[in-house]
Parts: sequence; structure tokens; C-alpha cells
Amino acid sequence: MVKVKRILGLIAFILVTIGMGVSVWWSIRGEKEADYVVETNAFFAPFEYYENRQIVGVDVEIVNRVAEKMGKTIQLKNVEFDVIIDNVEAGKIADAGAAGLTITPARAEKVNFTIPYYSSVQYVIFNREMPPSLRDDHTVWEALDGHKLGSQIGSTGYIFVDDEIENGVLSGTGTTIKGIDSHQLAADAILAHIIDYAIADELAAKFIVEKNPGLDALPLYYSGATREEDYPVEESYAIAVNKERGELLEAFNEVLAEMLVEDTEGKSEIDRLVLKYMGLTNE
Repeated sequence: MVKVKRILGLIAFILVTIGMGVSVWWSIRGEKEADYVVETNAFFAPFEYYENRQIVGVDVEIVNRVAEKMGKTIQLKNVEFDVIIDNVEAGKIADAGAAGLTITPARAEKVNFTIPYYSSVQYVIFNREMPPSLRDDHTVWEALDGHKLGSQIGSTGYIFVDDEIENGVLSGTGTTIKGIDSHQLAADAILAHIIDYAIADELAAKFIVEKNPGLDALPLYYSGATREEDYPVEESYAIAVNKERGELLEAFNEVLAEMLVEDTEGKSEIDRLVLKYMGLTNE
């Protein structure tokens, strides 16, 4: 009986091993069948997020349009946000990155960026019962002094906060920053009293607040000499492309130029897609 069990166990092990081998082979084969791989992080609505187990959003529409223009297949791959730029730079497993990526000098040393296709402002997400101090319709960095802050790891919000703590107005104030896997989880951490405030891009913040009645959000500004001279923490989004993929960069730029043309109402296709995926239209 023991011998039979051993034989059956050996057979099961062989079958599992073969199954794993087939699974890996198909995975590799699947990647090779696509002409390009574009990495994203599908937790940044309305630019990319999961809906019925499919990744949808503004960036997905852009990628699909590029694939159509080039007559090529593009695989969209969900990964951790903070690895996208390095993966695109290496060019071995990713040719481009589309994840609401902000253009920064440090990133531009590693990858080529397309023309900007959306401008955003950083927002502070907070518990409605514990808002930061206001300056009219916004808050400023100084209002976050001494608090526990959180932001998505590798995001521009995290970079901005870290820089202010290291070299800016929050330096030496006891303010801390906690890296969290997504903006939504950062918002959840507020309700769990793990952090006081979360820093996120405008649309992501508005999307989260809409679905979480206990939360609210305000634009984050740098302080001017007077309140009227305060100015927002702004950024521009673009697609990151490997520096050896000139044809892909050209295709993205052509598609974006087309999608940024304003109609008679002063709105571009990008603007309308943002509204669509924010749930603000009937489309």
C-alpha cells in the first residue's frame, strides 16, 4: 500500500511539474507574440483601473489607438508602479510605460517622454473630521507640519513630500512619509488612523473621495508672500518610452497630438475620456 502511494505521489508530482512547464511556456510565448509590452499600474483611476477584471481607462485608450495606428500588437501588463521607469529603461521586459507618469528630470535621464497629454495638481486627502488648515480654497505644505503623511510608493506625490521633508518647508518639523502601494490604500490608511493625510494626484483624489463619504480633498499649494500669490503643486503626464524605441515614441506622439485637438466646445478627446472614466458622462 505504501509503495502504491509513493508511485501515485510520484505521478502527481510529474503531472504538476509538466503543468507548470506548459504554463511557463505559454506565458513566455504570449509575451513574444506581442510586438510591444507597455507596463501600467492599474490603480490610478481614471487613467487605468480594473473593471470586471479588465484594465480600462484613459491610458488604455491611448495604447489601443497606438496599436491600431502601427498595425502592431501591444500587451498591457500590470506591475508595481515604482518599477515601471526602470523596466522601460532596461527595455528587456517593457518597451513603454503608461501610468499617469509625471515628467521629471530624473526620469527623463532614463527614458524618453512623449508630449504631455494632461496636467494635474497634487491634492491632500483627509478625514472630514480632521481637515488641515485652509487658505481660502486650498491648503499649503506648512499645514502638514508635524503630521504623518502617506502616498503611493514611487508616485510624484511621494517624491514631492519626501523632497519637502528633506530640503523644504517640512524639514526638521517631525513630519513623516509612509510609502503605500496605491492611492486607495493610502486613503484607507487615513480611516484606519495609520496616517493623518494622503497626497495624491487631483483626479485620483477626487475619484477616491467620491467613493468614500468620510473623506475629502483639497488642492496642495506652495505658499506665496500672500494668499493670492500661493501657487499649486503642478505636474504634467506623459508616456515613458525606451530610448531605443524611436518608432514607438513617434507613434505615441502622433496619436496624442490627434487626441489633444480641441473641438468647438474647447475640449479634446483626452478631456472627454477623463470625464467618461470619472463617470461624469453617459457614455
